[in-house]
This record gives sequence, structure tokens and C-alpha cells, in this order.
Amino acid sequence: MAGKAAELGGQARVSDYLSVGLLSRLVPPSLVDEALTAHDRHSKRQRDLPAHAVAYYVMALSLYRGVNTEEVLRVVTEGMDYLGDAAIRREVGKSGISASRTRLGAEVMHYIADQALTPLAQPQAAGSFYRGLRVVSVDGTMLEVADEVGNREAFGVPGTNKGQAGYPQIRCVGLLENGTHALFGVALGGCKDSEVNLAHKAVKNLEPGMLCLADRGFSGYPLWQAASQTGAQLLWRIIKNRKLPVLQRFKDGSYLSQISPAPATLKKMGGKTAPAITVRVIDYHLPGVDNAESVYRLITTLLDSGQYPADELAALYHERWSIETTFAEIKTTLKGADVVLRSKTPELVRQEFWGLLLAHHVVRKLMLEAALSRQRTPDELSFKHSLSIIRRKLPASGAISPRVFPQVVVGVD
Repeated sequence: MAGKAAELGGQARVSDYLSVGLLSRLVPPSLVDEALTAHDRHSKRQRDLPAHAVAYYVMALSLYRGVNTEEVLRVVTEGMDYLGDAAIRREVGKSGISASRTRLGAEVMHYIADQALTPLAQPQAAGSFYRGLRVVSVDGTMLEVADEVGNREAFGVPGTNKGQAGYPQIRCVGLLENGTHALFGVALGGCKDSEVNLAHKAVKNLEPGMLCLADRGFSGYPLWQAASQTGAQLLWRIIKNRKLPVLQRFKDGSYLSQISPAPATLKKMGGKTAPAITVRVIDYHLPGVDNAESVYRLITTLLDSGQYPADELAALYHERWSIETTFAEIKTTLKGADVVLRSKTPELVRQEFWGLLLAHHVVRKLMLEAALSRQRTPDELSFKHSLSIIRRKLPASGAISPRVFPQVVVGVD
């Protein structure tokens, strides 16, 4: 986009500095050090911008999306001065920043994200559990990246009837803790990568005690089988005209059935047979709702109709839209609508992506703390307002060691 990138104008104040103290509390230096060690990315000599500073800088880029890269570096390194890292130079230019990010690579940030992006709700927290099960959703989205030859080759460009058009895009599929909007278990690929194939990677992060919601695009036999084998419970929508035998009907209108792979699916699975999987089917409709479909069909691993009534599960399924809201937070509020990721190379695109998710997690974690301090749920707070407060007020924490970091409340100005 044309035009001069924004700067943080005026005389520098402590309250203008990015909160490296905050970032280092939510993404501990020990985790950054672990990631650097695991990938042999520790700075081999004294540099203007050492590796651990670059890791926090990558996260900061997404918190200050409209600010130019040198300006973000200035506020990050000045904030780190207060944490005792005064050896970092502030006048590193674009080429130096790019070289430092290239040395760090993408896998360090991927490692940090894998460890830091976790469900946040405490057991039985209001709005996060259904009858003792942690409610999560799985879904995917796409983001545009800089239109560079390397990015086109690495990630692909969406096709149209007239060929290719628009920017290269990355695709991701992940899990979301519905109550806190905390993403975890995210898999990244290009726009030509199958959403279902990426979902196979994401569902490996399901655990016993979770209840996973998913839309009908994920309801194929192989993915259902893989997700159910994690020990998690499932509640997924399927196409309404799928033929399913009625094995036992319950008083609430649901019934037991079995799903098996279609012949073409079985061939792709490489086997001659596959076991039929017992499921419970829930058909329902939404009277009085504009543009509602005539019938909605769910299948679930929760087979006990007495403990898990069909009307409750039908109502619960619609919480799956929480993950759509979260993707909007990342793509529109945090990243900026109609703004592509900054990075020019595939490696740095991947690095920036993981930094973007970590920045979102920081905001959501603080929103949870704020909600708990007011005996409220995170859904009662505005993500946009909370992000604005973080940008404006929390940087002052850079002057305070993370070991004695005070409680921070966001979402309430």
C-alpha cells in the first residue's frame, strides 16, 4: 500500500514504549532461550540485535501493525533497556533488521508458538466447559502475503475461472478454546494445501476431556477416526442427505448409527476394510430463523442421550462460530483489513505468522485476566478496545522486571 508508514510521534515517554516486560511475562525468556537452543540460533557473537531480542521484536510487529519496522524496533529496544539489555543498538536499519530476522528463521517462532499457544481456562470456568468437557472448535482460514516471486512459488495463488489473480496466500487450520478464544494446535501451509490435510495435523492436539466442534467440511471418515482416537469427544456437522442407518432411537429424537468410509475414501486410505464407527445422530431445524436450512444434522461421540440431551448439543454446536470471530480478530483487528503480511520471503512470512498468533494470544490472555478480576467472562470484553489499551498503557511495564510484574487489567479503561 502506498504512503509513509506511521511513526510513534512526539517526544518519547515511558508510556509509549512497547511492553517487553509484558511479553516476557506471557512468553517467558526461558521459553525463548529453549527455542533458540533447540534450533541452534543463539547469537554466536555480540550483535546489534541479538536473537532473543529479535524473537520479541517479531511478536511486537503484530501489536504495532501500522508502525514502520524501524520505529517498532526503537520502542522494543528502549523498552529492553529498562530490563537491563542496554547493549542493544537502536539505530539498526531495515537491512539489519531483515538480516537479524533471517538468522532467527521461522522454526524458532514456530517452536515458541507450539509451547505458548495453549488453552487458558481453568477447570470448570464459566463459558469454557460443557458438562465437564472443555469446548474447542477446529477450522481454517487464509491470509494474503506480499506479492513476491518466492511467496508465489512457496504458497501459491488462488485460482479463478480466468487463471490466477490476487496475492499469494497462506492457509492455516487450528483449534480454538471457545470460552477464551485462545488458539492452539495450529498447522500452516499454502493456499493449495488441503484444509482437511492440515486439520489432520491440528486434531493431534486434541486431548481426553475436550469436546471438539467442527463444520461439515471436516466430517469425512478418516479425519473423524483420527480425531476420535485422541480420546476427545466430537460434535461435528455433516451433510443432511448423508444416508445413515438407524440402529436405536432415543426419546429426545436422536439415534445411534454407524459411519463407514465411501469406496473412494477407503481406496485412498490404502486398506481393504475399515471398521464402522458408532455415532449418535442429531437432526434439528431452526424455526423462525431467516435463511435457515430445512434440516441440520450433527454426529457425536457422546452416545448417552440422558447425560447429553440433543437440544443442548444442538444449541452448543452454534458456539463453533467463536473460531470465525477469532480469525476476524487476527485478520482484521490485529493485522488490519486489506493489509498483507509485511514479509517478503517465505521463511519470514512463516516467522511473521507465528509472531502474529503469539501477539493475539498475548491480548487474549490479558483479556482473560481482566475478566477474572471483574468476575466476568472474556466474551464480555471487546478485543479491539483491549488491544488499544495494551498499545497505549502497558508499555510502561518495560521499566519493571517481569519477576515483580504487577497485575495488569485490560478491557476496562
